[in-house]
Amino acid sequence: MADQVWVIDDDPGIRYVLEEYLRSEGLSPRIFSTGEELSQAFRHHEPDLVLADIRLDGKDGLELMQELRKSRPELPVIIMTAYSDLDYAVRAFQGGAFEFVAKPFDLNELGRLIGKALKSQPGTGDGDVPLDGMVGSCPAFQDMIRVIGRLSGSDIPVLITGETGTGKELVARALHNHSPRAKGPFVAINTAAIPEDLLESELFGHERGAFTGAADKRLGRFEQASGGTLFLDEIGDMPLSLQSRLLRVLAEGEYYRLGGHDLVESDVRIITATHRDLPSLVAQGQFRADLYHRLKVITLRVPPLRERLEDIPALTRHFLREAGQEFRLPPKVPDPTLLDYLKTLSWPGNVRELRHLCQSLVALAPAPVIGIDDLPPELHPSQNGPAESGGDWTTPMCAELRSRLRFSDEPVYEALKTRFESEVARTTVSACAGNQSEAARRLGISRNTLARMLREQETAAQ
Repeated sequence: MADQVWVIDDDPGIRYVLEEYLRSEGLSPRIFSTGEELSQAFRHHEPDLVLADIRLDGKDGLELMQELRKSRPELPVIIMTAYSDLDYAVRAFQGGAFEFVAKPFDLNELGRLIGKALKSQPGTGDGDVPLDGMVGSCPAFQDMIRVIGRLSGSDIPVLITGETGTGKELVARALHNHSPRAKGPFVAINTAAIPEDLLESELFGHERGAFTGAADKRLGRFEQASGGTLFLDEIGDMPLSLQSRLLRVLAEGEYYRLGGHDLVESDVRIITATHRDLPSLVAQGQFRADLYHRLKVITLRVPPLRERLEDIPALTRHFLREAGQEFRLPPKVPDPTLLDYLKTLSWPGNVRELRHLCQSLVALAPAPVIGIDDLPPELHPSQNGPAESGGDWTTPMCAELRSRLRFSDEPVYEALKTRFESEVARTTVSACAGNQSEAARRLGISRNTLARMLREQETAAQ
């Protein structure tokens, strides 16, 4: 007998598409337009799976899910939404939703989730939570949200990786805000921004007279974060000597303040972040392997903005509104042509770069509608033309270089060279239908050199 899949949505077009798709997959769909209709049917029949829109007239999808799961806690419910309303996502998955799907969805991907749900007994409340303060609905962003949601009931350590400016601290705050420690403090410290001789005191505190200038007792970040979350940003830059002490605290759950003789109990959840390649640092002896494995129980990668280009319009509008409120200036909106152009840029400074650009545009653009001509010279397309850069194909490369020089202090040459080689290798292999020997011949390089270029591309994408 075919699995019974019930669908509730107030959009007749969605109902029709899902009914036809489910039938084509050999399933037995039953379609509802209101929560009351489905509740009535549930008194006499039981589905194997429910697909529910989150926003309905009358009883909404969340209320309906709670009602159904009171009678059948194991019933998988997939929540659907046409909105990037991430607060609803939190409530949905903490309430026990099997999955959260943003519209418009890919039917093949939805089919995969349906198959997975029908084979499972969820009941554990896997879920997705939002990244507080962040905007996005692209697949990479939604995948990140799903991982965070599944950690929302846990104190498990998380290592957040991602390029500078991607919003790693916002992710850490979301992990804290939707965790059992949400009522406790969230304390953040950038380990790369504090001199080595001061970092130990910052973390663990000190007693009066512990060192020259220690006139008073001082609580460290571990004590300040007691009962909550301690976020250690740029953990890859922590000195080896402090790595040893941090490992000891994580293993034993207690420590001494500098100059102290009384043990202090550690009651914090540790979340760390880095833009560096920690496995490489471990291999080079610059980061302790045992600390790395203790911190990376769960690793969460924040995608760079170039992997979220479809989110740029929503992010731009959000940052423009935010900047207008911050500066107490009249609201400004982006011209559609500006949004299209912004999606062609590579954004080495990631979301932070886009936010700074929006702040600048709100402060300096004279008209309420912001267009391409309002962009600063280094981002304006007219400043990156063939006459200046030496040819059409170098235009985006020159724009990338200018943007990196403006928004990042990291070394530029090796990063650009590696990316250029990787793109050349990937494109040529694709053009040669996957034949790497032919691709190497066409490029005039050895097969080993091509393999190295492809490996570097895979490493950069991780």
